[in-house]
Amino acid sequence: MTQAVWITGLPGSGKSTIAQMIKDRHPDWVVLRMDELRKVVTPEPTYSESEREIVYRCLVYTAKLLTELGHNVLIDATGNMRRWRDLARDLIPDFAEVYLRCSSKECSIREAKRKQTYGAPKDIYDKAKAGWPVPGVNVPYEEPVNPEVTVNTEEVSPEEAVEAIEKALKIQ
Repeated sequence: MTQAVWITGLPGSGKSTIAQMIKDRHPDWVVLRMDELRKVVTPEPTYSESEREIVYRCLVYTAKLLTELGHNVLIDATGNMRRWRDLARDLIPDFAEVYLRCSSKECSIREAKRKQTYGAPKDIYDKAKAGWPVPGVNVPYEEPVNPEVTVNTEEVSPEEAVEAIEKALKIQ
């Protein structure tokens, strides 16, 4: 059976890095990156609640279709509202949620230093100070209630995080 795995966490928690590492180890997996999807669906994003609702529902639907077509899917997206991750759980039979726990302070430090963004906007935490809606800063980030895997990315390396995820979800 095909599987969909949503890697969630604050911006800068390591979602894209870990998703790419899993993809590199398992080339048959498809990575759906919210930042790339947003550029197509909303080329001039406002990050409003109504826009986020549409974009996240589109992401979930795309993941559902890909799994139905026989592809394993990694969803690389903050998914700050639990209802979007719950929607994926409701629609995709073999669904798992991976929560990358990391403090907003550490995420901000990482985001300021990162070179490769996988399509993510730059200087997210600086933009939050200017009023941009950023999950965990000035819009809510609802932590998962019962994720299949939780990894504290302040305490383990990306390699250790990938190994923990693969072991817990039996990704081979």
